[in-house]
This record gives sequence, structure tokens and C-alpha cells, in this order.
Amino acid sequence: MNGVVVVVELGDITEFSGDAIVNPANTLMIMSGGVAGAIKRKGGSTIEEEARKHAPVPIGEAIATTAGRLKTKYVIHAPTVEYPASPSTREYVYKASRAALITARKLGVKSIAFPLMGAGVGGLTPEESIEEILKAVLEEGKGIEVHVVIRDQSTYETVLKRIEKLGWSRIE
Repeated sequence: MNGVVVVVELGDITEFSGDAIVNPANTLMIMSGGVAGAIKRKGGSTIEEEARKHAPVPIGEAIATTAGRLKTKYVIHAPTVEYPASPSTREYVYKASRAALITARKLGVKSIAFPLMGAGVGGLTPEESIEEILKAVLEEGKGIEVHVVIRDQSTYETVLKRIEKLGWSRIE
């Protein structure tokens, strides 16, 4: 849409081999559960140690760390919740997604992968999450190859349906 391409794929975000992945963090940069926990388990605790040096990071800002043992150059930590396991909002997801893209641009990132920000522990539905991510991508994603990586088939299909309802064209 509007010259912006978003690749929605089924898979494991910790296996992404582009420039960066986004961690839907908490403001304290504690990487205990959900996507953050998976990133820490696969990439190593140095990612969290590096991120914690920047805490607290307010919602609407993002920081980048190295990616440890992951295949990417960076992990971009963009808070979608204030504290571990606290609820997210659509506004938080939009602000976090936008901040992640602005940070990616500053780093010269050409490809980035997002999970469904604020979904899961944050409490948003996949539809709410993708709508806010796409709004941010339309504003800040030009020139960046944006991937949204989804773990399970059912959620993947739900997200594709919502994207089509929003008027995005589907390219197979």
C-alpha cells in the first residue's frame, strides 16, 4: 500500500536473518516472557544485559542492542507495556512500532521483523496489533523491508484477512 511492502510470514522471529528484529519490550527492559523471553533464550542474556543499561525506556522510544547469537545485527527494543505482564493498548503498539522504525532508519537497517506487538501477554487481539503496526509502517517504513512474523497458522490467517480488509493488496 502506498509503495510500502509488508511481508507477513509464518515462523519463528528468532530465526529471522535480516538486519533487525523488534522486541515488544517493557519499559524496564526485563526480558522474561513471551517474545522477549524467546529472544533472550536464543540470543543469550547479553541482549538483556545491554538493554537494561538503558532502562527505563519510555513507551514511544526505542533502543537497539546487539543480537547475541541471533542471525540479525540488532534487536530493537520498543516498549509496548510499562511493566512485565502489564496490559498494552493500541496507542502503545503504534508508538512502539513507530519508534522501532525510526530507530531502524537511524541504524541504516534495510530489513526488520516485527512480532504481533502487544498481543499475547499485552492483551490486544492480532487484528488490533496488526492495524497499529501497519499504521506506523505507512508513516515510517518506506525503504525498509518490513516482515511480520507469526508463530501459528490460525493467527497468521486471521492477520491476512484483516490486512486484506484494510485494503492492502496481497501478492503471493
